[in-house]
Amino acid sequence: MKKLCLLALIGFSFSSLQAQKMNAHKKAIIASVEKHQEALIAISDSIWALAETAFQEDQSAEILANYAEKNGLQVTRGVAGIPTAFTATYGSGSPVISVLGEFDALPGISQKAQPTKEALNEGAAGHGCGHNLFGAGSLGAAIAVKELIEAGKIKGTVKFLGTPSEEKFFGKIWMVQAGLWDDVDVNISWHPSADTKADVQSSLALIDFKVEFFGQAAHASADPWNGRSASDALELYTSGINYYREHIKPTVRIHYHIQDGGQVVNVVPDYSRLWVRVRDSKRSGMKPVYERVQAMAEGAAILANVDYKITLISGIYETLVNRTGGAIMQKNLELLGPLSYTEEEIAFGKKIQEATGKPQVGMDAAIRPLEETRENSGGGSTDVGDVSWNVANINLGVTVAPKDTPWHSWAVVACGGMSIGHKGMIHAAKAMGMTMADLFDNPKWVQEVKAEFKERKGSEVYEPMIDGPAPIDQGK
Repeated sequence: MKKLCLLALIGFSFSSLQAQKMNAHKKAIIASVEKHQEALIAISDSIWALAETAFQEDQSAEILANYAEKNGLQVTRGVAGIPTAFTATYGSGSPVISVLGEFDALPGISQKAQPTKEALNEGAAGHGCGHNLFGAGSLGAAIAVKELIEAGKIKGTVKFLGTPSEEKFFGKIWMVQAGLWDDVDVNISWHPSADTKADVQSSLALIDFKVEFFGQAAHASADPWNGRSASDALELYTSGINYYREHIKPTVRIHYHIQDGGQVVNVVPDYSRLWVRVRDSKRSGMKPVYERVQAMAEGAAILANVDYKITLISGIYETLVNRTGGAIMQKNLELLGPLSYTEEEIAFGKKIQEATGKPQVGMDAAIRPLEETRENSGGGSTDVGDVSWNVANINLGVTVAPKDTPWHSWAVVACGGMSIGHKGMIHAAKAMGMTMADLFDNPKWVQEVKAEFKERKGSEVYEPMIDGPAPIDQGK
């Protein structure tokens, strides 16, 4: 895409938005979020305590769906063949603006809402990515917009999507395949973070697959020559991956988790299994690495004289950036201004930093300027990427934890269950609601956001990286 063309696309936003003030619709959004604030915090805290993991978020999904229903949105449960996925809509006609809500937790990082490490429930899951805040905050924005539509102040449709299993199986892929964004003009999303900014960086494309080796069991001492070790094949395979790391581009990441390497020491194992993940900044760069790592499994099987099987789990695209939408979100963040914290919250943040070996600088409350979009942004992966290849998408990050907090850790769980996380969630709800109001108020802006989406996507044909229905039972 030509740089000048992109500059033309975003030019209207920067010039027109400079004149924007806190108009009546935005004031109404803020008032609505504040009216629902106590309930939204209670919802978030309930989901935080439940800490339900991939495709098992039955109670968490129901809490969100029930509150949406209570506030007049039409809820459809069990969409895309996923019991914990749902939609909540209100209004009619165009534009259709959707907002994402995640609510799944991560295994094994249960934590009390305190700045020292101590499990709430030993061995249980925890919200180390802040998804308890994610779903509740997004629902708050959707309800605020619904109330504007209901009052006749704006016209169109708001659509909240309850999206399970972002951390493991990437539930949005099946929701995209089911066509849940086919009627949507613009999608809004946010993510809990350690800083606050309109997010105009991409994410990493990713693919997950399972490798199984099948050999012949034998006594490990009496007659090992009668055995064909599936564990040997697994070790050879992981050695091959690790040698391969020297010869891949810096943007590539390869991870694996050994799920079964044999059961006892005195048996030549006849079965082994591992979960493998390949990432790169672009799907086009990820694919050849994926193909090479698959081929290595065959080589390991030949060396160990065993059979093997590769099973696709799922894969996700990198996020398609939308700077036009980012500029609209940026101005609303600036209108809201930075978050503020009490002395107790700052002390809590510094204790988190002390416990995790980080400089004790407290919270980063500043509103970051709109960044340049980097070619290779690094970082993690998200199934929001798949949504962004099917509809124009605007992303936001809001501070819910101290600066430099290790993500996917007990430290984020701790902050998500207390006022630091609550403040970020409410701030996100306001920023998203205000941005949605802008889109309802300005049809031209909707078209400009969509125009950038179409130009960035170009001729790429989206192909979901799944094979069959969502693996609901594997989430157990």
